[in-house]
Amino acid sequence: MRDRIREALAAHQPVELPVEGHHASAVMLLLYEEAGTEHILLQVRGARVEQHAGEISFPGGRRDPGDATLLHTALRETHEEIGVQPHELEVMGQLDDTIVLSSNHLMRPYVGAFLGAPREFATAAAEVHELLRVPLDHLRSPEAHGEFVVDRRGELAVMPAYRFGEHVIWGATYRVLNQFLSVCEGLDS
Repeated sequence: MRDRIREALAAHQPVELPVEGHHASAVMLLLYEEAGTEHILLQVRGARVEQHAGEISFPGGRRDPGDATLLHTALRETHEEIGVQPHELEVMGQLDDTIVLSSNHLMRPYVGAFLGAPREFATAAAEVHELLRVPLDHLRSPEAHGEFVVDRRGELAVMPAYRFGEHVIWGATYRVLNQFLSVCEGLDS
């Protein structure tokens, strides 16, 4: 499956938006294989983080002055938040930039594949409340996708989202997942 994902991403020409006027940030959509099934690692953000507390996100964050590129940002943040070293993953491609209006971030998503054996990940307790291993097949199933009620900073709204157990994946994370699944549409398990 990873070869087909790699090919689909190679054929995709990502849209890069101008960073000016936004906080530059990057995330890693990280594939993780366990028991012969491909998963995507997502995190439930900690309650004490400054922005998007309690929401589901990819490992990632704001670009630091020392980051040479946004890819470096995604790799650094993935290491800081879930303990995956850059040499433990293969960067397979990039998806379209997306703007996160609520925090004025320009988010550049990269797709990577964890190369190591299945393991527990060391999460940054201050930033990550819980790590989710979401099977790719679950996200591709019709019952996982729909419109769900979400809490947007104290206001309930119906939004397109994915459901995984009691978790609802919406907003920018939903948009990136949706684009990834669209780029990879038609891939067999």
